Amino acid sequence: MSERVVIACSCEGTMPLDTEAIGRGCGGRLETGHQLCGRELDRVRRLFAAEAAVTVSCTLKAPIFDAVAQEEGAEGRVAYANIREAAGWSDEAAEAGPKMAALLAAAAEPMPPASVVTLESEGVVLVYGRDETAIEVGRRLADHLDVTVMLTQPGDVVPPRFADFPVLKGTIRTATGHLGAFSLAIDDYALPAPSSRTRLVFGEARHGATSTCDLVVDVSGGTPLFPAHALRDGYLRADPRDAAAVERVIFEASHLVGTFDKTRFIDFKDGLCAHSRSRITGCTRCLEVCPTGAIAPAGDHVAVDPFVCAGCGACASVCPTGAAAYTLPPADALMRRLRRLLRAYRTAGGRDAVLLIHDGDHGEPLIDALARFGAGLPARVLPVRVNEVTQIGLEALGAAFAYGAAAVRLLLRARPKHDVAPLRTNITRADAILQALGYGPADGAPVVSLIETDDPDALGQALADTAIGTATAAPAGFVPEGDARSVLRLAMRELHHAAPRPVDRIALDPGAPFGGLVFRTEACTLCHACVGACPTSALSDDPDRPVLTFSESLCVQCGLCAATCPEDVITLEPRLDFAAWAAPRRTLKEEEPFACVTCGKPFGTRSTIERIIGRLQDKHWMFAGSAGQTRLRALMMCDTCRVSHVVAESFDPHAAPGPKTTEDYLRERG
Repeated sequence: MSERVVIACSCEGTMPLDTEAIGRGCGGRLETGHQLCGRELDRVRRLFAAEAAVTVSCTLKAPIFDAVAQEEGAEGRVAYANIREAAGWSDEAAEAGPKMAALLAAAAEPMPPASVVTLESEGVVLVYGRDETAIEVGRRLADHLDVTVMLTQPGDVVPPRFADFPVLKGTIRTATGHLGAFSLAIDDYALPAPSSRTRLVFGEARHGATSTCDLVVDVSGGTPLFPAHALRDGYLRADPRDAAAVERVIFEASHLVGTFDKTRFIDFKDGLCAHSRSRITGCTRCLEVCPTGAIAPAGDHVAVDPFVCAGCGACASVCPTGAAAYTLPPADALMRRLRRLLRAYRTAGGRDAVLLIHDGDHGEPLIDALARFGAGLPARVLPVRVNEVTQIGLEALGAAFAYGAAAVRLLLRARPKHDVAPLRTNITRADAILQALGYGPADGAPVVSLIETDDPDALGQALADTAIGTATAAPAGFVPEGDARSVLRLAMRELHHAAPRPVDRIALDPGAPFGGLVFRTEACTLCHACVGACPTSALSDDPDRPVLTFSESLCVQCGLCAATCPEDVITLEPRLDFAAWAAPRRTLKEEEPFACVTCGKPFGTRSTIERIIGRLQDKHWMFAGSAGQTRLRALMMCDTCRVSHVVAESFDPHAAPGPKTTEDYLRERG
């Protein structure tokens, strides 16, 4: 921030500006004003004309400032922070200087742009209903879209006066796709008779018809065609008895023609996925939490359909390997913003910071209402906007406390639009870790929790009652960089390093992304099947000697090693063992190699060769008698010597005795 200009406006004197705290927290050059969007706009223009980067403390008039920035060639150098509703309009505004400094500093942290996918709709719509309501919806849309109306199990439906669009009968059995690419499987499909007089009369029905369209308008009043149907682009559903809802879907559908950009919310790297190996299923965390069905198995990994993904981020928040990473913003970018926010707050003199993580659609209006009509946010509450609160994982929660937060609250709707079960699991897991490391208050109250409300007064009361934990006396300063799993491990290490009461081992619940292995060494044959199955190289071998080693910091508890092991010697143990993380790779089992009895070359393990010989000697026809001893000796040779031995002894290692006859059995009996 030392080379950045910070512009702080009192918004016509409606809030105090603690210039000393703001200057100390932000550094660089501080400019203050009374009405920078009006009478003092020329000052802003001159500051934009300089070459320095600028942070403006107003989001309300951002369009005006953007226009000025464009005129002065300052595009890309201007950032915005809202210090009015978030800090200045509050009963505790006089103490909010450190918070203003923190918000201004955090706004300067660059957020990398997310990539997009393109949806294309040509306006082909299927209106799905039961009666005249569907026909009326089709009539209203016919001027804008290419309409087909399909009636499921219709009763007495009066025929339309004009055949402006097809009216068919059918029941959608399955539906897949998204805006611009829906595919429907239809049963009971039939066409109406042109001679239908008082009611539509349909011809002979058939099953197994298919249809494609760009949009589906569902006014059938039945079961939705898709899971989490409100999040499926291009699928519009309304209760036919709710006239206002029907009007809304008509309006929305009429505008869904053309090309639309949709954010690619998940950056998926299939090489990191721990879903499956050799048809053995391991990790299924993302499959279990995806609300829209955008994730499906695809061999050894899963596949994420970006056209169906609704951006809740639940898959990224539970993915143990970082294969599924959220992009809006990436985990490391969000952690860097938290670092700058809490660092500036502390430098400006702030204490006991409480992070309020919220989204833009629900959280910001609630915070604005609390500022305009209530007491406003407390001075120690620092709002952090994210795309979806459900994207928050252990890495962000751990980093927040490592950087110096005393509590974290996550703001959700009273009736969330996304499934919050994965978020609750992450919160419970994070709070258990924090309590074990001494971050919690003396009474054991949670330092991470949800606030689920649509009432600004309830939000204010919940924040006033927030239990403050024990903030670290030595906040971390690490700058996260890299993939999601790397920053997660780094956040946990730094959280432990900064902990008020560090402990080396913390037991975790099943499903946690960290843990060790309970290993029955005596039963292991060093077959290394587990090494081949491990997707993170937590288990590894050595090409020069029979050994199996384990690095606990790399283990993601996917279970593939335990499922693959033929001897069933591996059991998962979810935990955080910081001592094991700091130690070198642990040797689980090591044996002397078996030396070839001819050339002395090591091959295999001694226990394995001896076990095979013990099971075959005098117990199988091939290894009985003097000929059997010759064959047993072949098992004690390396590949090269074994071939020479078989040739020299002139025996077929695969030869089997001839079939026994009745005379053979009678001879043996005699």
